Amino acid sequence: LDNSDEIVTLVTQLEACRSIPRPAIAPQIYGKWRLLQTTNADTASPIQRKAVDTTKFDIFQDIVFNDEKQLLVKQIVKFSETNELCVDALASTSAYPLEELTDREGTGEILGLNILGVSLVGEEAVEDPQRPDSRIRFVFDE
Repeated sequence: LDNSDEIVTLVTQLEACRSIPRPAIAPQIYGKWRLLQTTNADTASPIQRKAVDTTKFDIFQDIVFNDEKQLLVKQIVKFSETNELCVDALASTSAYPLEELTDREGTGEILGLNILGVSLVGEEAVEDPQRPDSRIRFVFDE
């Protein structure tokens, strides 16, 4: 699936299915997920920005709870059987709200350079009222 237009079409069809109501708080999403394809090299995720080529490395997102029962999103890149990079981020959903997570007010640009990656901000970041609990909000502390 090297054709990005085909991938965009398939993703659009998949997102239209809405097979899991309120996916951000559904138990089915917890666990380890492998990234198969991305066209978003400008993501806010530090790992996905550095290693978005899934043909070279296995990239995973693990949605788990820490010892304090807080929701975590772990970004993992496996370089080999014994070497991996893992970055943890506290996450927030309506079921597991994180009070200290505030909405991002800027795009991350400093002097015209975007050092944080592309993120939705302001009205673009507001959750779609027709699809409640469709996003897990998380922040990496770089």
